[in-house]
Amino acid sequence: MQPDETVTSLIPHRPPFLWVDRILDFRQGQIITEKTIPADLDVFTGHYPGQPIMPGVLLCEALFQSGALLMAKMQEPDDGQHPGTVPVLARIVGARFKRSVYPGDIMVMEVKLTETLSSACFFTGKLRVQGKLAVQVDFSCTLQPAQP
Repeated sequence: MQPDETVTSLIPHRPPFLWVDRILDFRQGQIITEKTIPADLDVFTGHYPGQPIMPGVLLCEALFQSGALLMAKMQEPDDGQHPGTVPVLARIVGARFKRSVYPGDIMVMEVKLTETLSSACFFTGKLRVQGKLAVQVDFSCTLQPAQP
């Protein structure tokens, strides 16, 4: 599935490292996004052969990218453009993995802004599959100058 153009217009991530297909809902301080996990991802050939499970680090990355989208959407009066900056993960706190995610699953990510301090945004993220919590993590992102 191709990502929605809105997603690719707001963050620099691209396939094969884009873990959000579309934005389902946005309200100031909260975003809900979605990603369908393709059965043919290369990562499944090694994680785990014959019993593919989506790696936890990539589940977290989907939440982090959703947080970056939320940062961009909150700046939309400025067209979401921050010339010369990219969203960068600054902190991960207390990731909890509740259930596995498999090929074909549709992940729904909810990220809420909990605090803004200077240029850092602090978030809490929840990833669900079929309405059931799979991952919960607190994290922060900042906007950093892009490398030339």
